[in-house]
Amino acid sequence: MKKINTSRYAEHGKYTKREKMVKLLKDYGIRDRRVLDAFLTIPRHLFMPEEENERSYRDQAVPIGCGQTISQPYVVALMLELLNLNAQDKILEIGSGSGFVTALLSLLVKKVVGIELEEELATRSKKVLSKLNIDNVDIICKDGHSGHSARAPYDAIILSAAPESLPEGLLSQLKPQGKLILPVGKFDQLLVIYEQKDGEWKGKVITDVHFVPLRKK
Repeated sequence: MKKINTSRYAEHGKYTKREKMVKLLKDYGIRDRRVLDAFLTIPRHLFMPEEENERSYRDQAVPIGCGQTISQPYVVALMLELLNLNAQDKILEIGSGSGFVTALLSLLVKKVVGIELEEELATRSKKVLSKLNIDNVDIICKDGHSGHSARAPYDAIILSAAPESLPEGLLSQLKPQGKLILPVGKFDQLLVIYEQKDGEWKGKVITDVHFVPLRKK
């Protein structure tokens, strides 16, 4: 599998802070080398409002405007590791927000389709992704509850915001061997991963989480 060039965006600075963040992810148990390299490569601070710059590489969710956040690095790393992504995969990300997770995915797979309801966030994320010359990503501004069947089937679907229950129809947009990972719940949220076993989709609870809600149009 092709190695990620971790110095690709070194000119954007804060590389040492990314190294510290990656060390923390390792301490928390993340072992997937490509996931760790993606976090080392992508300059997270570019995807955040300037006033939040100091918190760019802390292990916490940070507001990005429109009532949304950029997710906690550890939880994102855990989700990506659980998906066990392949370089030839096509991924759907629902609730792409700032575009940070989309950028991480762009290094790990062949094609990423990002869905974002807030036009302001979709526009901003496109600008940052373009600035980084990331060209294997499409950001589509729409309600993510119905997924995006026009590009299906996907090898994996990841939700970066929490619906109250699993949106109907998302599993049908996966390949038979595909995986779907999402935070789900209104107040007490759980991180759940879905895979097919004996021809049926089965959900497995991973841990408690806290994400912003997946909003409807």
